[in-house]
Amino acid sequence: MTEQTFTAPLETLRKRVQEATQRLLGDTIGISDGDWNRASLLPGWSRANVAAHLSANADALAELIDEAVQGRSVALYADEELRAEGIERGSCMTGLELQICLDTSAGRLERAMDAVTDWSAPVALLGRRLTLAQVPMARLSEVVAHHLDLDCGFDTGRLDSSSARWLLQWAELRYADDAELPAVRLESTSGLTAELGAAGERRTVSGSDAALWGWLMGRTRPDGIEGSDGLAPALRA
Repeated sequence: MTEQTFTAPLETLRKRVQEATQRLLGDTIGISDGDWNRASLLPGWSRANVAAHLSANADALAELIDEAVQGRSVALYADEELRAEGIERGSCMTGLELQICLDTSAGRLERAMDAVTDWSAPVALLGRRLTLAQVPMARLSEVVAHHLDLDCGFDTGRLDSSSARWLLQWAELRYADDAELPAVRLESTSGLTAELGAAGERRTVSGSDAALWGWLMGRTRPDGIEGSDGLAPALRA
């Protein structure tokens, strides 16, 4: 049985994925070969590692879609060792090669989504039984979070309001049962509320969708967030 965990207008969501990808490519085109191998904001990962992972994620999601369309179920990453090797391989690539990989893998994912006729087909994703309709949201979260990790001038202030809200909703759903999160009640200025975490006494934390999402994901400082004093969620994958 599948879990219907997230809903959004599919075509609009796919457009947001395309826009986020183009924004990413626009920012990374100016990164030099030397700067690609500088540290990203992900501990132990270079920018090249992040780019290689993003490319591999698009390829893996495309494969997931292709198999689901044929009525088959596959793991997103069938071999964790090969996945790690692929990420490390990014360190040996030039900036141009990384840019090409980011672009071509995103194109492959778009073509795979174009071929879907039944978005209710089941897939195994994020440790759950979801449907193909959840894949674009999973990709949007991946692109935006790792764009921040690349530390190339992007920040949550560049998110449009609908993307920010969907990202926060997706994070809330994904980490609702995460016992390592501080016990918080999120209250967004958009009206969205949720209770997450189990560590410590529950506190109310409020701010915009974008600010709360960045803070919850461990990507941004608690600027513009009320009630977060002393609370710092760990970096979330």
